[in-house]
Amino acid sequence: MSKGKFAVGALVGAAAGIIAGLLTAPKSGKETRAEIKEKATDLKEEAVKRASTTKRRAMDTAEDARTKAHDLKERGERAFDGARRGFEKE
Repeated sequence: MSKGKFAVGALVGAAAGIIAGLLTAPKSGKETRAEIKEKATDLKEEAVKRASTTKRRAMDTAEDARTKAHDLKERGERAFDGARRGFEKE
């Protein structure tokens, strides 16, 4: 299982647990709704933070891959040119 799927599952499980706990707690409806709203806001903020971090890491990884691909292309071209010059001398 990937880390991303696990994290989503953990967030969904935590949200379900929080909601279940709030709904079974001996509080008034108004208090319960306020607490659910607060917890939902907290979970949303955490999800936005994690999404931002994940996006930044993905962009960094993509840039790193582009750089490595460019370097490999240049190395391959130099090797090909060197081999071609070697055959031309013979």
